[in-house]
Parts: sequence; structure tokens; C-alpha cells
Amino acid sequence: MLGFTSAAYAQQMPRNTVDVPSSSGSTENVDFADVDNDGDWDAVFADGGDAGNDQSKIWINAFNGGDPVGKFTNRTTTQFPALQQQSRDIEFVDYDSDGDQDIYLSNTSAISNQTNRWWNNMGSQAGTIGFYQDQTATRWSGLGGAGSSVPPSILIAGGFVDFSCDCDFGDIDNDGDLDLFHSTYGGAFNGNAPSRIFLNNGAGVFAEFNPGGGQLTGIDITPGAPAIWAQGTQSTNTTNSTGVNADVASSALDIDLGDIDGDFDLDILHGARQELPRMFKNRHSDTGTLAFRDVTGSTFTGAYSTGDGHYEQEMGDQDNDGDLDIYGLNWLQGSFSFTDAIYKNTGTGTFTAAVALSGSGADDNEGDYIDYDLDGDLDLFIANFNGQERMYRNDGVGNYALQTTGVVVPSDSTTSLDADECDVDNDGDPDVFVANDNGASEWYLKNSTALNDVTAPTFPTVEQAANRTAGPSATVVRCAIRDNAAYYITWYNTNRLDVTVNGGPVTSYPVSMMQGDLFRAVIPGNLVGTICYQFVSSDKYGNTGTSVQRCYTSTGGSTGTPFCFGDGSGTACPCANSGAAGNGCASSIFANGANVAATGNPSLSSDTVVLTGTNMPNSSALYFQGTNQANAGNGSAFGDGKRCAGGSIIRLGTKINAANTSSYPQGGDLAISVRGAIGAPGTRTYQAWYRNAAAFCTADTFNLSNGLEIVWAP
Repeated sequence: MLGFTSAAYAQQMPRNTVDVPSSSGSTENVDFADVDNDGDWDAVFADGGDAGNDQSKIWINAFNGGDPVGKFTNRTTTQFPALQQQSRDIEFVDYDSDGDQDIYLSNTSAISNQTNRWWNNMGSQAGTIGFYQDQTATRWSGLGGAGSSVPPSILIAGGFVDFSCDCDFGDIDNDGDLDLFHSTYGGAFNGNAPSRIFLNNGAGVFAEFNPGGGQLTGIDITPGAPAIWAQGTQSTNTTNSTGVNADVASSALDIDLGDIDGDFDLDILHGARQELPRMFKNRHSDTGTLAFRDVTGSTFTGAYSTGDGHYEQEMGDQDNDGDLDIYGLNWLQGSFSFTDAIYKNTGTGTFTAAVALSGSGADDNEGDYIDYDLDGDLDLFIANFNGQERMYRNDGVGNYALQTTGVVVPSDSTTSLDADECDVDNDGDPDVFVANDNGASEWYLKNSTALNDVTAPTFPTVEQAANRTAGPSATVVRCAIRDNAAYYITWYNTNRLDVTVNGGPVTSYPVSMMQGDLFRAVIPGNLVGTICYQFVSSDKYGNTGTSVQRCYTSTGGSTGTPFCFGDGSGTACPCANSGAAGNGCASSIFANGANVAATGNPSLSSDTVVLTGTNMPNSSALYFQGTNQANAGNGSAFGDGKRCAGGSIIRLGTKINAANTSSYPQGGDLAISVRGAIGAPGTRTYQAWYRNAAAFCTADTFNLSNGLEIVWAP
């Protein structure tokens, strides 16, 4: 085991008072993000809590032109709404998917009725990036109405009365946007108010997920009532894991989202200050429909938690075996003491018995994973309510050893309520900010190690896409990405999905974070062939990891939208012996006509799309491309047919149609080079021109197929 001594390191994480503003207040929570997209970490603090109304704060990193990265300026009065609130949690989240970091504040009604608040980063909405506007009233949908469990009696301006200490976001329904899990501890910490789930409509407006549609009569939920977002009926401290009962109401001060069982859905670790902490399994992958089941009784072993004071917990891969383990802060209570505990995941989403964390026993308030010594594993920083912060070193397999106070972290007597880690000064190692109560300043612990982060991200699970028929619906693939950092740092890695078709060139697609430990990418559904893909992730230090490659087969299918059928019936038709094959026939009694279809990926980063002509005579066909639907898709007279591809016309090439044994000969295929024919993204239209054959139609005439519209992506 690596030992740290004062001679070797002095103090590895001393307090830095020079590079942060002076501060005071009752600070409950701290969070980091790059609010102004300038490449460094900014900090926000939730203030107020049980002490009363206060103004939450924002500190901007390297705000002044000559400031080095890591020096912070208090910009609260300029960039934050001027609101005095009892705030207990502050979360960064891009809830409207516009590329900047918005904020969600969890407030408590312990002194006066309050609601949680949505603060919008105005950088992408005709404002200045990093400047926030309160948009609470416009971000909820249907509160107090049909389908909402929130009764009208607890509605207040902009939201509803609640006692919230922690809310988290994640793409729980796998639709590409971030949803809200809203927890509460109830009036006077009674644990009778329910947690709730609100689903994002993609534009940052949230409606409650309440499958049964029942509405409460007040703040609390009663036993026997439908469990709102979970299967079954409400039953306090239930151990039933079959979906008959669930307990969605407890004195939750913290909740966590993560995939505990490797099925690529975000499950819910639901804290409880004085009750048993709970686990809810997301069954979306199992059933195809969003549903949650209380599996607490089958997830944990024996007396996994005792007493009260369970303020917080964290999920992370402590032993580097590819699954999420749990650190439970104060989860075990002995005689006049609190003990933190470690719970190892068995690999199936169940957890081993508690292992007490040596050296704990004080009233801890917050734990966070941090690789402070940069050896590639998750160490633990503990913020203590009664005073001394602590650091535990991981031996690489999830065994934690307390480090000597004063060697790694300084001696401390503050009342600490939260701590978060990130490399605020961009020097290659993680630092810590501590949020302090009772008027004390926030602490900046600057990591002084001479080491740099050289650990690459890993991919413990990668979703296998099923074989499919090509079509308009996309193929969605997910993975877990882990790094030697807290999950909220890994969210901001630079990620991509590399895709090949039939061993061809690589096309890269964006990867979005689902939060928790999951990430998501979308592969166009019209690709045809053997589709292979792998995830790539790089942290801010350039350490890059690549996942295993997975492949699936996509067959058949079509690309584009047919239009311009000559008889007006919506179906092109062939000729009788006296008529003309193609789109110009006058009768709708024929079932099939000359047709042009396409397969492939209509993207400029792809190589080809293949046009296929069918039901054409045994003769040459000229394929051409337009830029619009001529005459609004009705076409204009052109020989015996109608020319439907209009605008700027480009000849693509001629193909000799090969005969077959059907009533109408089969047209040939033509490979279109996107580099030579497309130019810029946008809409293109296609048709085939050909001569009729005397054996099938009037000789020496020419006709056209239906039209095909394809929208080309970049």
C-alpha cells in the first residue's frame, strides 16, 4: 500500500484561500459545470436550507482577462436571479438540449411554502451565456390537473409546495432527453410525502409520470394508495419485490441514478434518513414500457442498514469489476455512533452484506468519489457535519484505508454539508470544494500532487443491437462509461460512436449522456448490410478509451419517400398493351407501376445510396436528380408520363434494365456517388426515364417512374 507522509507530500490537499471569493451563509450544496462554455469549471452553491431564506451563489472561473484558471469571481448579483430561498440542492442540467448548462434548485417549505425552481441559461435564447433567468412557471406541464398526483390544494405560483433536498436527472425512458426524479423528505422529516418522476417532452417542459393517474388529497400519500410511478400500492418499508407493493415515500435526503443490473436502464437508489434506503428497478428494457418496481427486499442482504441519520449514499465501481457498488453514509448506527459502509455488487444488481468503513463513526454528511492520488481507482472524500473531513484511499479492489488527518486533508472544525470534486485549475488532478453551514466560508482544497491523470475511460457494458430490417426508425445503442472520477465528471467527456457498413469507411455519430453511468447513441435505421459500431470516449486530459466492437445485420428496407403517382390514386401503375408503363397511365386498376426506390444512408458522410428501378421495360433507363417536387409533386406532362423531379436537374447515369420472368421486366440498380451528385445537405428528388418496349406498351414512346424524395443529412 502506498503511504503518504508529511515529509513526502507536506499536505496534499491544503486549503486555498487566495483563489476564491470570501463567502458566508448557510450553504447546503455545491455543483460544477462550464456555464459559459469557455473550457473551465465554474461553481454554484445552494444556500438557505433549514436556516432560512438565502441567496444561492455562482462563482465564475477565470472571469477577468488576466485571471489564471482556478481563480474564481463571485458573479451572483449579475448572473443569478435575485431570489431568497430555502435551497438544499442545486443541479446542473441541460434540460432543453440547447448546449448550455441550466440549473434546477431543490427548495424546502420548512419555514414558508416554496417550490423547486428552474433557472434557464440564456446563452442559446437571445441572452448572454452563463446568465440565468427563472422560468419555473413555464417548465411544468399539467401540475394539479388530470394525470397529475399533485393536488390543486398544494399548488403555488410556478409549482407546488414540497420539502425537497435532492433531485437528479437522467434519461429514464430512453428517448434522448433528461427526465427529472424529484425526491422529498416530507414535512418535519416525516417521510410521508412521495417522490415523483417528471418526463421531459424534449424541449424542457416536464409532465408527471403517473401511470395510474391517481391524485393525492394533500402533501402525503396514504398506505394502500397506488404508488404513483412505481408498480403496486404504497406500503411503508415493504420488502415485497414482485410489484404488489412499493414504498415511494421516505425521508429522502439523497437519491442516485445508475444501472445496477447491466440492462442499460437507469435504476433508482432511493435514500431515506430514518427509514431503510430503497432500490427501484427500471423495467423499460424488460417490458418495452417505462415501469419501476420496488426491489429493495431482493436487492439487499439482511440488516443492511440500521438506525437513522442515513443522509447520503453514492454509487461507483469501487473494485473495478465492471458493476456499480454502493457507499452508504451513516447507513449503520451503533450506540451513539454512525458508521459508513461499503456494499459490493454481485454482478446481477444485488449487493453483499455491509462492510463497515474503518475509521468512520462520526456524523458524516456527504461522501464523494475522487481519485486524489491518480492511481486509477475511486478513493473517497467525506465531508463531516461535526468537523473533520476525511480521505480514504482505495487499494484498487475496493478496500478503503483512512489517511492520516493533516497529511492529505487539513484539520477542520466546520459544519460541512456537501463536497464535490473536479480539476478546477486544469493542472491534471482533482480538487475539492466543500459547502459549509453556519456562516462559514466555502473551502477550496487544492490538490498539490505532481502527478497527472493518465487513466483512460472504460466501457464495462455495451448494448448489443438486434438484427433488423432497414427502415425509418433508428437503432439506439447504449453503454456505460466509467473513469477514475465521480460520475458527474465523466458526463463531460468527449464521446462518439464509430460506425461502419460492410467494413467500409467509419462514420461517427454523437453520443449523449443519459446521466447516471449511461450514454446513448443513435444509428440511422436505413443502413443496409453488416453494421458494426464501437464507442470512443476521451477525458479532458486526452486519455482515450475504445469499447468492444459490436455488429448487427440490417436487411432490405427502403430510403426516401415516394411521390408523384400519375393516376392520382397513390399507386403508380403499369401499362396495358395499349397504354404506357410508368406514372402516366389513366386508369387506377393496375396495382404496380414503374418505380424507383433507394436503399442506403442518406448522409454526406456516407459513400453511396443505391437507386433501384422496377417494373420497367427491357431497355435503358436514365436516372436523374432534382432539387424539388415539380409542380408541388403533381408533375408536368413529359412524353407519356410526368416529370416530377424538378428544380436543378443533374443526370446521374444510365443503366441497362435486365429482363426477368415476371410480367414486367425488372429495372437495374445504379450506385449514386454522394460526393459527385449531392453537394450540400438538403432535399433531393429522383426519377428514372426510359423507353417503352413494344412487347409491353406502345412502341417508340418514353415514360418516367414515380418520384422519390430523399432528405440528405450532413
